[in-house]
Amino acid sequence: MKLLYLVKKELIEVLRQKEFLVLLFVAPLIQVVVLGYVVTTDIRSIPVEIVNLSRGAKAAEIVTRIESTPLFRVTKVTPRVEDFEAVLKKGEVRAVIIFRDPADKNKSPLKYPEVQILMDGIDANTSLIAAGYFNGIIKEYILSDIRRRGQDMPIVNRTLIRFNPRLRSINYMGPGIVALLLTMLTLFITALSIVREKEQQTMDTLLMSRLSPLEIYVGKAAPAALIGLIDMALGVGVVALWFRIPIRGSLLDLFLVSVIYLAAILSFALLISTLVSNQTQAMFFTWFAMVTFMLLGGFLTPLENLRQNAPALIPLVEINPFRYLIEVIREIFLKGNGLGHFWRQILALLGIAVTLTAISLANFKRLISK
Repeated sequence: MKLLYLVKKELIEVLRQKEFLVLLFVAPLIQVVVLGYVVTTDIRSIPVEIVNLSRGAKAAEIVTRIESTPLFRVTKVTPRVEDFEAVLKKGEVRAVIIFRDPADKNKSPLKYPEVQILMDGIDANTSLIAAGYFNGIIKEYILSDIRRRGQDMPIVNRTLIRFNPRLRSINYMGPGIVALLLTMLTLFITALSIVREKEQQTMDTLLMSRLSPLEIYVGKAAPAALIGLIDMALGVGVVALWFRIPIRGSLLDLFLVSVIYLAAILSFALLISTLVSNQTQAMFFTWFAMVTFMLLGGFLTPLENLRQNAPALIPLVEINPFRYLIEVIREIFLKGNGLGHFWRQILALLGIAVTLTAISLANFKRLISK
């Protein structure tokens, strides 16, 4: 019963600030929508300049195809040679595409033009994607032209893409945004809880309630967990309805895994709250932890990149609870896998939760014994 009073007291402490309610329930929805548009890796309307030095009709047909696709935005088509390095240096275009008639016509019996692509390599990711788009347009044109002549390719490549057939990056990033939203809110709310008692000099009153350290921990963490789950539900609704991301798995499975994840992440937040001296320090350490979780959790970049480029960081990846939540939530959304598929992630989260809870409780007991 005393524990319920503590939970009620913490909820009142959080919800009585009307301005804070906006940050808890309105700002996260805005963040989900904004991040959904910002973190997408889909590339559209790449500005390009086309230099057509070919006299053949095929080059003109390819130029027409490039102009008609939403992948590229053709800023200029010219028949004259220019200082291409200066053009790219201005930053007005990302690529210059040059068509020339082949020097040796015997090498091109179908009289296809030679193509040269000059890319602005500052943004390597965009450059690679743009080159892939353009190569796809060229390949599709050549295949259609060969079929029009009544011929067939000896080998036909048919690629079947499952789970995300339209290759929408938001389908991959959207579930990660929900996981990020859950983590941010619960970390910040919980990290401020115990240090706020120290600043307001009400810790002694809390200890006189005869609650055990574990009960105090649960009482401090439960309100943040409840608010986090509510915001997660709102975030799931936004990414499903606004961005039309399919949910193929069970939301109950997602809820159960999220509760285990919260046990780990809230224990870490309470550990921060017991180690720092004031709320400013708590916010600083929480923000640092949040960025670290995100960078080492596979939210923005694949974890395979870390394994290849920075293997020394793999131990930190393995003890990062955010990494496991990201894996589970993406699998539930896109593949529809159930709890039986996630037993490794669940065991890892349980291990991290038990370890962090034990360390946090030991540090809290040390704090109150002073």
